[in-house]
Amino acid sequence: MSADGYDARADFLIEAREILDRLGEQVVALEQDPGDRPTLDAVFRGFHTIKGGAGFLDLPPMVALCHAFEDRIDAARSGTRELDAAAFDGAQRAVDLLLDMLDALGRGEDLGEVDAALLRQVRGGDAPAAAPAPAALDLPDNLDDLDFDALLDSLHGEGAIPGAAPAPAPVAAPPPPRPAAPAKPAAAEKPAPAATETEQTVRVDVRRLDALVNLVGELVLARNRLKTLRPGVHDENLDRAVTALDTVTARLQGAVMSARMQPVSRVFTRFPKLARDVARQLKKQVELVVEGGETELDRNLVEALADPLVHLVRNAIDHGIEMPDARRAAGKPEQGTVRLTAQQEGDHVAIEVSDDGGGIDPEAIRRSAIRKGLIDTEAAARLGEDECLSLLFLPGFSTRTEVSDLSGRGVGMDVVQSKIRELSGQVQIQSDLGKGSRFIIRVPLTLAILPTLLVELDDDVYALPLVRVIEVVTHDDSEVLWMDGQKILDLRERPLPVLSLREWLGLGDGRTTEATRGVVLQAGEQRFCLLVDRVVGREEVVIKALPRSLRGLPGYAGASLVGDGRMALILDVDALLESAQRGSSANARSR
Repeated sequence: MSADGYDARADFLIEAREILDRLGEQVVALEQDPGDRPTLDAVFRGFHTIKGGAGFLDLPPMVALCHAFEDRIDAARSGTRELDAAAFDGAQRAVDLLLDMLDALGRGEDLGEVDAALLRQVRGGDAPAAAPAPAALDLPDNLDDLDFDALLDSLHGEGAIPGAAPAPAPVAAPPPPRPAAPAKPAAAEKPAPAATETEQTVRVDVRRLDALVNLVGELVLARNRLKTLRPGVHDENLDRAVTALDTVTARLQGAVMSARMQPVSRVFTRFPKLARDVARQLKKQVELVVEGGETELDRNLVEALADPLVHLVRNAIDHGIEMPDARRAAGKPEQGTVRLTAQQEGDHVAIEVSDDGGGIDPEAIRRSAIRKGLIDTEAAARLGEDECLSLLFLPGFSTRTEVSDLSGRGVGMDVVQSKIRELSGQVQIQSDLGKGSRFIIRVPLTLAILPTLLVELDDDVYALPLVRVIEVVTHDDSEVLWMDGQKILDLRERPLPVLSLREWLGLGDGRTTEATRGVVLQAGEQRFCLLVDRVVGREEVVIKALPRSLRGLPGYAGASLVGDGRMALILDVDALLESAQRGSSANARSR
């Protein structure tokens, strides 16, 4: 790092990872249509940009690998040599190795040497050897903007934009290039922003953004508190000031949150390469369709969704899509389709992984769960099809009879659900036997501020995530019945399990009133009714860490301060339902 705080290596790591994520997708698109000239140029620019940055940082192995593929892709651009299957395999291996090199660079480790066989594969076997890596640049301790611009000129040419393709060298009597096929919109690279646009952007350390979010959260809490402290006597000036503060706070909150928003394409770009690798390993024909990549989420959520989506996409290919001969026998095209889509739904985002494979058999799930001792026969018999599908999320559940090197439909699904719960989201499964399956993830746009429904028990206040609230009901105690060891509320001829918040907290049955408030909540495919004393109303809360005494206890997702200054515990709806189900099983056994 230079004396003025600029860290060229850190910037290179960020930019190179973004480029490699795009390259994985672009190479797959190019393999499907080798004549797509815009994608061909985009792949060349990607490797060329990484090579320039690696040369600047004196990383010869990375330079050699990028240069080798530059030679191969340049031959394809000039029409002297077509790209073949070996070239595409080599390109994907090169992307993987470059990612490993970036990981090593981030840890401060040596990059090692590039395998000569890989260089030959990337270069095409008999192409000329790669040019030697540029020598290390002797940089001053203080690198100002003019020095850095001069350095970029030395790497990319005077006035050139980093990452832009260099002017092709003259070739004696070159053969005419093949006519380019129509470009695919999904594969074509977006045009580079104008210079004035680029000058108006700046990289900001995420820790600074997190600090801003925390400060805005404190401001929201202060605003909520001030709104509850208005004097009983009407004061027009105070009302006007509080209203202005409310408006400015809301705008500031929106501006800061938007600064942390990122498109989910940052995660989606890595999946075409993943789908290609898994399909080739399994000898299946699979097309991955990606839609809605422009949908934006809080950056923390974007990164946290990567692992759950990897599980779901792998499962869709491994155990959703059938082998080509099986699809042909079923009257389907040999090539299966997996769709990865995202769209905003109010203050939440829905991300869906679907396939047109064989679907999931609920009866097979029921039998497997009984056989593994995950559920008893009587309880399993009462489950509907949707509830059977939910058994996939039980730890250790799988319908597979053989071990897979990748993942089984059910293997790792408990991890998926646990991760999504940590993000205050939920997962739903829909399946049509013989036609395919859909896994739908819903997560909030941000985890910093959460819309909730506040409820009270005695003098304590609790917060329920508003997205899980279906309705608020009032009923008599006589309308709550016992059925198979479980309290049931008959709500418009739909029986709902009942959980008393007072009993769940270990406070006993409490007082009996003629009418009781209940909140109908959604947990996955199931609904249940949570009994409370009072419903306060809706309020946006700022999520804070739990007090030390409550950390690790199931049923609590966080804490916050509400407008009147009291601390509200944010309840985990999924954990509440599991608690109700465990209580039901225990009551049934005792009876």
